[in-house]
Amino acid sequence: MSVDQEALRQIKEQERYDFQTEIDYSHRSRRGIGQDVVREISALKSEPEWMLDFRLKALDIFFDMPMPTWGVDLEALDFEQFYYFMRATPTKQRSWDDVPEAIKDTFEKLGIPEAERKYLAGVETQMDSEAVYSSLKEEWERHGIIFVDMDTAVREHSDLVRAHISKVVPPRDNKFAALNSAFWSGGSFVYVPPGVDVEIPLQAYFRINAQSLGQFERTIIIADEGSNVHYIEGCTAPQYTEAALHTGVIEIFVKKGAHARYTTIQNWSRNVYNLVTQRAVVDEDGLMEWVDGNLGSGVTMKYPAVLLRGPRARGEVLSIAFAGDGQHYDAGAKAIHLAPHTSSMITSKSISKGDGHSGFRGLVRIARGAEGAQSKVVCDALLLDPASRSDTYPYIDVNEDNAKVEHEATVSKISEDQLFYLMSRGLTEQQASAIIINGFLEPFVKELPMEYAVELNRLVQLQMEGSVG
Repeated sequence: MSVDQEALRQIKEQERYDFQTEIDYSHRSRRGIGQDVVREISALKSEPEWMLDFRLKALDIFFDMPMPTWGVDLEALDFEQFYYFMRATPTKQRSWDDVPEAIKDTFEKLGIPEAERKYLAGVETQMDSEAVYSSLKEEWERHGIIFVDMDTAVREHSDLVRAHISKVVPPRDNKFAALNSAFWSGGSFVYVPPGVDVEIPLQAYFRINAQSLGQFERTIIIADEGSNVHYIEGCTAPQYTEAALHTGVIEIFVKKGAHARYTTIQNWSRNVYNLVTQRAVVDEDGLMEWVDGNLGSGVTMKYPAVLLRGPRARGEVLSIAFAGDGQHYDAGAKAIHLAPHTSSMITSKSISKGDGHSGFRGLVRIARGAEGAQSKVVCDALLLDPASRSDTYPYIDVNEDNAKVEHEATVSKISEDQLFYLMSRGLTEQQASAIIINGFLEPFVKELPMEYAVELNRLVQLQMEGSVG
């Protein structure tokens, strides 16, 4: 491939994610935070009184809580600069043909309809503040599965939502959980009945299109007894000079003997603050898996968590982060063992390039009475440049004598011997580095469905080329 052909290919790959869609928004809130904006959002959605009360109480909590002073630098974050609600279409569609052409074209470029046809049991697409399209294949509807956006769930499954929202992530958990609780819009609601195995994934795709937007999706997933579900989330945004804010909350309930997996491939642009709280509670013999990929955003704070409250409950967190120039990731995982014979496995892999800064922040807590609990934490960091940086902040709190906890961490750089060997076989330095990095990420990539593994490898390659963000 010639130099000109390679440059053209890189430009086309860049354009796949970094483009803006011209949309005539049907509604846009004013900039900034206030009770009037909360009431406006609730009224536009025709919400019940209990939800408005929930929002207003959360807003009071947000104003009352201080900003975190640890992790990433949030000094430049100005909550008054964002729009907290933008409605791209007056109504959400269940037929792809009925989605407005400009929005449809956006998700066609991102490959979402094709993925729905080939790989997915259901898909939801969100543009800015609300879902614009949602579909679940009839064969799964017949099994009693609910897969709708959260706004629809509040209207049509109000009792189920009210029984679960904020039960795993209450507004007082942290300042950004309170912010989400006050201004949430969109997100997914999933309920899988007892014994139902959703054999192919459900997917939601979140797109920030507007400038200076705050996106606050709220997602609840309930895997009832003996059920199995895999939910995949994708995220992108075009690059702007002004900041955007993404503050999501994900709450997952894994009932007795159930299995839930939540996979994220996050490729926000570098003007995005990505500040997310995601947590699952796991009952007896249940299994929760977080598979978490972070390649975009300028700033990320995210710590997928498992609360193992039933005997023999299991939790696994597998995460990667690729921090390039100007990116700071403070990510990690939490495992809270509350019952006997619970087990957790946390595997974190990070790559830092240029002045990129990645940090692992982990918590393992074993409560008194959680006899026979076991936990293992493995952190591997790969530094590609002398200026890049990686930090590890493990916290282990064991209150039970009969328990086993392991922690190991490594920091390494690309071996000169490996580079020399591969380059002696005719590869360029960039190609050789990419092969080594792909090997480093292999434990993560092999957990993805094939089409998402291909996507992740392409994003990593773009990061290596420095052509995204």
